[in-house]
Amino acid sequence: MQSALWVSKTGLTAQDTKMTTIANNLANVNTTGFKRDRVAFNDLFYQVQRQPGGQVDEQNELPSGLQLGTGTRVVGTQKVFTSGDVLTTNQQLDLAIEGQGFFQIEEANGEISFSRDGQFYRDSEGLMVTSQGLPLVPNIEIPEDALTVTIASDGLVSAQMAGQADAQELGQITLVNFTNPAGLEARGNNLYRETGASGAAVEGIAGDQALGQIRQGALEGANVNVVEEMVEMISTQRAYEMNAKVVSASDDMLKFLNQAL
Repeated sequence: MQSALWVSKTGLTAQDTKMTTIANNLANVNTTGFKRDRVAFNDLFYQVQRQPGGQVDEQNELPSGLQLGTGTRVVGTQKVFTSGDVLTTNQQLDLAIEGQGFFQIEEANGEISFSRDGQFYRDSEGLMVTSQGLPLVPNIEIPEDALTVTIASDGLVSAQMAGQADAQELGQITLVNFTNPAGLEARGNNLYRETGASGAAVEGIAGDQALGQIRQGALEGANVNVVEEMVEMISTQRAYEMNAKVVSASDDMLKFLNQAL
């Protein structure tokens, strides 16, 4: 009975972790560029009391064994980098990546992080920055007398200046991609950091080398499907209840033994 209690305990812990992941997905349903997490489970080691294929005698062997599982565990969470819905905002500095790729963001300590959040602003110096005030890399400085800003699908930034007939080029926005985006470290504030699992960042022009194109005046929404998450939540809740039932049943069986003996 004690082994059944331990196995059900691991199930309760694993389902609680999955519910936390679902809650985070639902909480970020309106977060720009958010990528949902999914949970990966593994079964734990087995107690082998009879080895499958073991010899019964000189001529016969066991067709099956006796292997008792010891539960489950969460081995990891994985970011699912499918594209979210593109929402039109008609704001000049709102950018959405249609396809693969990340924007490069310079943090306060000088390190480069990566983001799918293309909601940019113009700071007091004219630089394009995130909602946290972190500058886009390469830096794009918009002059004070710029009337309109145009960002092409390949990331070329130009502005129509007051008193000038021709547009002035301001710079080139580049994107980066990774061999394994799921290996990126999520840091919050819609930022990711490169790790050994993700591979090195490969920089390029939008639309080239499997990188997506940039759409101005739009934002990428979260790729969270609310209906799917609700179904997962119900399934997880039922699994949690069943594991709790095993705890209760095991306790009742132990109680019966204590009273009967």
